[in-house]
Amino acid sequence: MIDRLEPLVIRHTFRVPTPTGPVGEGATAARQLDAALLSVGFKLSPELLERLSGLSEETVVGIAANTLPTVRELVGDHVRHNVYFIDFPANVPDTVDFWMSCVAEAFRDKDTPAATLKQLRTGVVNLLDLPTYGRYQHTYADMLAAQDELIAAAGDRLTVLHPGGDLDDELTALYLALAGSGTPLSEEHLRDLRALAERCVDGPQPEVIPVRENRAVVNQARLTAGSELLVDTVTDVLRLACAMSDGDVTLAEPTRFRSLSRPVRRALLAALDSVVAASPVKLADVGVHREEWKRLGERLHPHEYPQWPHAAEVFAVARGELKVRSFDGRVEELLAENDVLGAVKLLKSAPGKLFRALDRLLRTALTQEERDTVVAAAEEVAPEVSGRVVLSVREHLHNRARDTGELRVFVNRRGRAWVTDDERAVVGPVERARLIAVLDDETRRRLPCPERLLVDPEVLDVALPLSGKATAAGLGVLPRGSVSAVEGELLRFFVYWKEAEQRTDFDLSALMLNADYSTNTWLSYTSLTDVEGEHSGDIVEAPDGASEFINLRLGAVRGAFIVPQVNIFAGEGFEEVEESFFGFMLREGEQKGRPFEPRTVRMKSELRGAGRVALPLVFLRGDDGRWRAKWLHLYLKGSPSANRVEENRVTVANLLRGIVEREQLTVRHLVGLMTGEATEVTLWDGETVPDGPVTFIGLRRPDELPAGSRIVTLENLRDLIPD
Repeated sequence: MIDRLEPLVIRHTFRVPTPTGPVGEGATAARQLDAALLSVGFKLSPELLERLSGLSEETVVGIAANTLPTVRELVGDHVRHNVYFIDFPANVPDTVDFWMSCVAEAFRDKDTPAATLKQLRTGVVNLLDLPTYGRYQHTYADMLAAQDELIAAAGDRLTVLHPGGDLDDELTALYLALAGSGTPLSEEHLRDLRALAERCVDGPQPEVIPVRENRAVVNQARLTAGSELLVDTVTDVLRLACAMSDGDVTLAEPTRFRSLSRPVRRALLAALDSVVAASPVKLADVGVHREEWKRLGERLHPHEYPQWPHAAEVFAVARGELKVRSFDGRVEELLAENDVLGAVKLLKSAPGKLFRALDRLLRTALTQEERDTVVAAAEEVAPEVSGRVVLSVREHLHNRARDTGELRVFVNRRGRAWVTDDERAVVGPVERARLIAVLDDETRRRLPCPERLLVDPEVLDVALPLSGKATAAGLGVLPRGSVSAVEGELLRFFVYWKEAEQRTDFDLSALMLNADYSTNTWLSYTSLTDVEGEHSGDIVEAPDGASEFINLRLGAVRGAFIVPQVNIFAGEGFEEVEESFFGFMLREGEQKGRPFEPRTVRMKSELRGAGRVALPLVFLRGDDGRWRAKWLHLYLKGSPSANRVEENRVTVANLLRGIVEREQLTVRHLVGLMTGEATEVTLWDGETVPDGPVTFIGLRRPDELPAGSRIVTLENLRDLIPD
């Protein structure tokens, strides 16, 4: 029987859980699975192939039935990718010539509506009214027949699947890793944690769950199972109430609370009462989410439960009947009076808030004594601040070395980005340097000092995953700000979407910018061909799913930047469609092949963000002439409809300038801090197997690391962030 949670293990770890029996002759089925995996750019490790070969054929077939669909979906091969121009990238017509051919076809087509013909005779053209525009004119099978076979190349992607242990053990380990993560999880990983928590609620639990939204998901499972809740703030209870209504546990979006059963109401009110009874000062947190508390009170009916009077105080504060000064309000009062020393004294009781306020405190300080006090306070409380916050502030201070007037980029939890001039006063270089030294010393103190460190050079420029919100779900996806090499002659973007209820038109475009961020050219449905490459043709509806592609010859690209983007022209948003994802492929010039070839896919990421224009990443040409990708995972608000690359290019250029010129903390930074005098550091050449256990840090796991090795790859990169 196939377990519904088994794909989670494969997606998160690239390990295949393997049963212990029955023993049999599964070698043939295992080789067949390996061959099928190769067709989509995956393969079994030698150890996994050997282990499967010793199982019964029926068991291997069952494993294959679960594994192959999982990896196909990972790479985007679970859907059919058709194109408008049947032999794309060959024979893509000039844009105007193509439009005129659609007009001519409309006049020849006896089924063209009379209103459309009348409009055409006046010289007005609405492309959407033309019968042959924007809708596939051939079947998927016809397209396949018109394409050449892909010629295999040494550079094709090959992702290795390794053997896992017993499924229950794998699920428990994954649950502990996600629940105990020190950084917020992405939306997809939070959903996975919810499913795992239901399964693992009665098993081993992490020693601590530092991220509050993770705690809410675990508490949901605990409440359902009748276990003790993990709450120590009133906001923990609010998040749990949101989880019970399938709402947003991050509290970024309002939740429509459902009618809750009496046992659930009693559990929530009892939890609130215990928190406030233990620490009445925590009532100050209610004001931050006052409206949510008022709406929740309408569902909990606290007046019906006089045995929990402290819970009733929460809703009295929300209604304004009980006055409680908030912590943040007290800090604001002190800063409004320019009492920096008083604000620092108060903030020392909340180390995380002190760290987040360091920039403002230093800008507000008028004397050297005040600035010295701010730095001294940060040094004193640093051991009590989470590693994620320590590193976030370190990155912030590094980028504050730039002059006032530079661009300042804002990105919210949902990937919405906007840019403005940075008019803040500078942070003094002396204080900035002192704080950076404090933060580096604190990080170094918390990091392990491995005896032998094996590092894949390709991982050094990967940005530290300080938040899962800065990474989209998918395959080969790096955190926002990461830089990775691009090897190949042909770069091909793709987007796929399937509308849920209304006609939806996504438009794939590529904007080419010069080194000064001015526009050079673009490829889109309004510019199908250029010296750089070709567009596969506009598709304007997707009831059964639709794809668009852009093919680029990197050697022919003019300019310094390539900015792929997905514009919503009409219909549902990225979070409303049934499915949508973006990715890119790399090929050598003579490989040919279908428009979508899974073996050549280097990255595939889900499109799930708040905005009408998606900017997944940007490609930069270096001084050496080589191309690199910098990962963005950003969304622009855009217009409600008719978003086009021509109209947002200035906004994109300004945002890009702010992102490209900002430096992220990368794996290189942590590797430098953890390499003490007793550490032997080796850069991995991709082949040599060490003769003893090592700590390996890389993009992907080598085949044969010695037993006892610690392995950190993209799948568990968050483990590098110290507690």
